[in-house]
Amino acid sequence: MKDLTHFIPELKAPISSAEALALHPMSLAFIGDSVHSLFVRSEVTIGSDKQTGELHKEVTKEVCAIKQAVIADNLLSSLHDVEADIFRRARNARVHTTAKHAALSQYRKASGFEAVIGYLYLTGQTDRIVELLNLATTDEC
Repeated sequence: MKDLTHFIPELKAPISSAEALALHPMSLAFIGDSVHSLFVRSEVTIGSDKQTGELHKEVTKEVCAIKQAVIADNLLSSLHDVEADIFRRARNARVHTTAKHAALSQYRKASGFEAVIGYLYLTGQTDRIVELLNLATTDEC
């Protein structure tokens, strides 16, 4: 496991849990998607001599609804109660778009995963993000 904590920027003024929970779950997922992408991009780039096109291909394999759904399934038992509630809210939220290459059920699970990451980011819980993302990048997922 790499320590990529310093590659996830911290908010100057994190918001409270209550403020984050008041946001629409898909707004949390919107933020979480970018945080997850930055984490994976940092992980595949550091120490690599590959060209950016090759790096992009690696990242898109990891930051996609299908892979995020698998990650979500594997992380569910590791989520704290609040995180599990956020996951369920986002998974069950009404959506107006879907992923091109994923089933609706996969897209919903991926949105749940992203919402948890977004919530943790907005509330300043960077260590917990890294803990979950490192679990997600093990061979078990």
